[in-house]
Amino acid sequence: MERSAEKQISSSTDLTTAPINRALLLFALPVLGSSVLQSANGSFDAVWVGRLLGTDALAATTNGNLIMFLLTTFGFGFGMAATILVGQSYGRHDISTARLVTGTTVGAFIPLSIVIAVIGWFLAPDVLNLLGTQAEIEPLARAYLRVTFLAMPAILMQTIVMMTLRGSGDAITPLIFMGLAAALDVILNPLLILGLGPMPTLGIAGSALATAIANYASLIAMLVYIYRRDLPLRLRGNELRGLLPDLKILRVIFVKGLPVGIQMIVVSSSMLTMMRLVNREGVDTTAAFGATQQLWTYVQMPAMALGAAVSAMVAQNIGANLWDRVSCITRSGAIYAVLMTSALILFLLLADRQALEVFLGTDSPAIPIGQHIGRVATWGFVAFGVSMVLFGTVRANGQVVWPLIILFVSMYPVRLGAAFGLRGWLGGDALWISFPVAMVSTLIMASILYLQGSWRKSSSMDLDARERRAAAAAISQTAEGTMPYNALASAPPAVLSK
Repeated sequence: MERSAEKQISSSTDLTTAPINRALLLFALPVLGSSVLQSANGSFDAVWVGRLLGTDALAATTNGNLIMFLLTTFGFGFGMAATILVGQSYGRHDISTARLVTGTTVGAFIPLSIVIAVIGWFLAPDVLNLLGTQAEIEPLARAYLRVTFLAMPAILMQTIVMMTLRGSGDAITPLIFMGLAAALDVILNPLLILGLGPMPTLGIAGSALATAIANYASLIAMLVYIYRRDLPLRLRGNELRGLLPDLKILRVIFVKGLPVGIQMIVVSSSMLTMMRLVNREGVDTTAAFGATQQLWTYVQMPAMALGAAVSAMVAQNIGANLWDRVSCITRSGAIYAVLMTSALILFLLLADRQALEVFLGTDSPAIPIGQHIGRVATWGFVAFGVSMVLFGTVRANGQVVWPLIILFVSMYPVRLGAAFGLRGWLGGDALWISFPVAMVSTLIMASILYLQGSWRKSSSMDLDARERRAAAAAISQTAEGTMPYNALASAPPAVLSK
């Protein structure tokens, strides 16, 4: 017997009624934990490959990891759009539309991820040639990249499922299974690289295969858990027809998800440009900057987690038309971002030498350079943290284009302009001061976007009320096997954009 929508929603976190400060913190911490696990997993994989196979193998993995990052970035963008749609549906206590969004997103990404894996396997040599991979590491890079492509269906699907779960207010389930994937990956890496016990000796391909096995196992275990616990977003029986993508919802997910994915490309490409400038300063400076970037990865994690948590909470409250709570959530998120990021920065500045020694060794001449970079630039992440909260709020009502424009302006005209324009006055320090300058400019523009208020006027992430009723009827009746789940094909057209 189908549980009522109210009971199913109460089994998750109802972010429209829970105390804001407590709910936001309890939601953000598991998201932060997932990010830490993911980053630590990548670090452990690099240690295994570097220690067991040498520096050539470690360099070869860079190509595969770059491709993985770019593909998962686009998956993240579409997953963010699905998170917002699910969150708004939950705010209305509309479990039917939430399931429809989940089914459409998963159903669209299953064939897409398989196509990516097959094409990637055959085009791996061409991709490496396009990236300018050195001839001496090309065979290693090809072996690693091909198996990495085979892992992509599991990685993309796991990303999508986890993000829709967060839209429903569930941040614990993604944390559990991210932890499982990380643990399996770390354990399997040496076994498959060296061929310990009954395992075959696969070398660098073993590292990629360990990632693939870990993510497929984690995805399967997560799906079993979802159905065993009867979590609200699961599809049963005739509801599985919802995996046939609804074109109206798919259009919203694509239109709103694409700019989020492009944002990450903008950030990555601007960093590549900065690396070219840093490389001119010498090997020690490049090494120091590389180590500092590793530390910055962890400094920015609270901001990213809070941005995701705020987006999910705000989406539910917009769906419930609780705009007073939207403002309170944003304010609380900004305060948490300042406190958490400042605490991390203070700790890092007090222990900067010890932190840099982890990556550079105890006697490296790059350590003083890294300390100087940190002292000049790291404070800017406080502004970055507040910006992520503001972006999370406006995205929750479908505003994704302006954040992309703001980041582009900050990354290129502002950051690169400061790096070049201040060089005659500050010398090499112009590179480091350009980072906080860009972050502060992002905060100023994000604040204007948040305060000017046009993003509040209407939701381009919403579905027409008649379509929601059609979805509800479809879900309720397919539970009894009386009509197709995807009834929106005959529903009136939605107002899908402003």
